[in-house]
This record gives sequence, structure tokens and C-alpha cells, in this order.
Amino acid sequence: MSTALTQGIRFFTRETGILSALAAACGTESRTETAMDGDCASTSVFDLASVTKLFTGLCLMKLKEDSLLDFSRPVSFYDPRFENLKDTPVDALAKFALTLKTPCRLDACGSREEALGALFAAFPAEKPDRRIYSDIPAMVLKYVIEAAGGMPFMDCVRKTVLEPAGMRETWAKVPEGRIADCQVYSPEYRIESGKRIVRAGLRPGVPHDPKAAVLQGDTGDLCGHAGLFSTAADMERFCRAVLARKIVGEESLRETAVNRTGRLLEDGTYTQYLGIQCYVRHPVQYWSEIPAYMGSRAFGIGGFTGNHVSMDPKRNIFTIFLGNRVKNRLTVLVPEAGKTLTDYGLNADGSGTFPWEEGLVLPSSVKYVHQKDAHLHSAVMETLNLPAVPFGED
Repeated sequence: MSTALTQGIRFFTRETGILSALAAACGTESRTETAMDGDCASTSVFDLASVTKLFTGLCLMKLKEDSLLDFSRPVSFYDPRFENLKDTPVDALAKFALTLKTPCRLDACGSREEALGALFAAFPAEKPDRRIYSDIPAMVLKYVIEAAGGMPFMDCVRKTVLEPAGMRETWAKVPEGRIADCQVYSPEYRIESGKRIVRAGLRPGVPHDPKAAVLQGDTGDLCGHAGLFSTAADMERFCRAVLARKIVGEESLRETAVNRTGRLLEDGTYTQYLGIQCYVRHPVQYWSEIPAYMGSRAFGIGGFTGNHVSMDPKRNIFTIFLGNRVKNRLTVLVPEAGKTLTDYGLNADGSGTFPWEEGLVLPSSVKYVHQKDAHLHSAVMETLNLPAVPFGED
């Protein structure tokens, strides 16, 4: 067990309370280091949240490899229910080339059927200047994968990823006997433009993501953007299988990690750097989901619940963080106009505690993602003796 990795984890679980639990693993072709702390064990089942998109992207690339999916065909060719996407190629959704909207918020729908109707009515919308990342393309791509592969999305994930990787603890519907191992992600506390919000009562094994909670719930009908549950050991198997080219081949891995969206804007800032349903290396490390010890062929993604997975196929390096930044935490704070986080008693980096009401004091996980480089990725670099890689270097 790595001392540096353990210390990095304890910054989150003990020093700051940003996370209630955190399991980490990192490795090279010949070495693996693991550590964990907080309210978790080796059997703990974590909600992968948006890390699910890595599975969606790999299924797309495998179907393309097998000539079962043509990225140039419109979405409606594969599923006619998407009537508004007759002129939208699959390629555009896979690469975040455009934005999709639905007639109403999916997480505001009163039933699964209502939410599905809204999703099938998705339509192209104006692309944002900077924050291009969106859940809706992956939600639509689920149905493209099902049509091209001739099977439910979860079956495609099982055939394409889980079985080749030897993953037996990854599910869209957690078995009844493993529900007790699931991390609990409620109650959750938010402050948005002065309004206090409490999200409570979420059952273990139901996706934390509100859209997946409505569409997937505990049905096992996996969504494309979120909804998988897994253990740290299984996610290590996942990374090793990808790096061993057991899931998709070399060319697909290269294509996955090509920057599709990132560019410099006139004001000196950048758009997000995205690949095939994932993040790729950003020129400004503060904004990069990919750690500084990985190069331009690396790809990865984080999950709202407290997760991160990244891989560099050239260097045969992987990093996994599975955490819980939700339970009994202040997860979101959108300040009122003219205010900053410090006006609410938090530190400028989002850490600290917040007095809620009736004596309840909440640890803050606001801006958690920007703490990872200093306290987790730096520990990985020390543990594996990895140098920083200049931006743009393979």
C-alpha cells in the first residue's frame, strides 16, 4: 500500500471531510498500488455516474470496428423515434460536435414514460461557447448502440467490456445480495442562487444522477450517460483490459483520445477538450480532467458522485478514484450575484464547512474536482515515479 496515496486520500476523508469514502488504484503495466479510507471496504459498490460514458464510448468504437455502426449515418436511421435527428449524424453526438436539448427537463418528469417521450423529442440546439460537455448525446447514443448491436445496451456493455475484462461486480441493476455494499448518496445539500435544496431518500442501487434515476431507476435498463455501479477491483480490471487492447484495438483507442472540441478563444480562454464521450488533455492543467503525468493519447472522465478514471494507452498507466462526495455534504454552491464562496464561510477553493440549520454543520465538497491534482494525482506521480508530461506530447 502506497504511503503517499494513503496520505492523499486522508486529505479528503480526514483532514477536510470533502469525501466520506475514497478508494484509489493506480498502476502501470507491471505494478498496481491501492489504498482506501473512510466509510468503504474492498466490497464497496460505487455509483460510477458519468464514468458510465467511457463504456458508452467503447461500445460505439467496438461496433464501428465490427462494421456494425456507421458514424456518418443519421441517428434516426438507427432509431426512427428520434424524428428531430434526421439530419444529425451519429458522429456529431459521439464527438460532442453539437448540443441537444429536450422539450422539458428530464429530471422534472413525473414518470419514466414521460421522460422517455421527452428524450425521443430531443432536438439540436446552439452550441455553447465554452462548456460543451452534455449528458444528452450519450443518452441518445444508448439507443443507437442498441439498434446497431441488436441487443439491450447493458447486454452490449457486458459482451463488449465486462466479459473480456473479467468484470463480475459491475451492474446496472445491483443484485439484491449486494445492495448492502452500495455507497449511500443521500442526503445531499445544495445552495443555488440563494435557495437551499435538500435531496434525500435516494435508495442504494438507484443512480444518483437525477435523469438516470427517472429513466433507469432500479430497472436495469442502463442509460448511456450514467447508471453503472462497480467496485474498485472491477474498475482496475476494466482499465487493464482497455490498456491490453482487449476491448477495442489500437486505432480505436487513438480515435477516442483525439481532441474534438478544444480551442483557444479570442479572450484567451479555452473551450473544453473532449474526445469520444470522454475528456482529453487540456492545455491548462487546472481545467484538465486528465492528469499531468499523462499525454495526448490519454482519455478519462470524472463522475459527480466523486469518481475519476483516466488511462494513457501509450504509457500503460491508469488511475482510478472512487469516492462519495455526496452523503451529508454540501455539493453545490452557486453564489448569489456579487458574492463568492468566501461570503458563505467557505474557503476560496470550495473546502470548509457550512452551517445548515438546527445545528447541522456540513463538510463542503464544492469544487472537489480542482483538489484532485494537488492531493491525489500528485500522490500517484510520487507513488509510480512518473514525470509530468508537457501538453501536446504523446
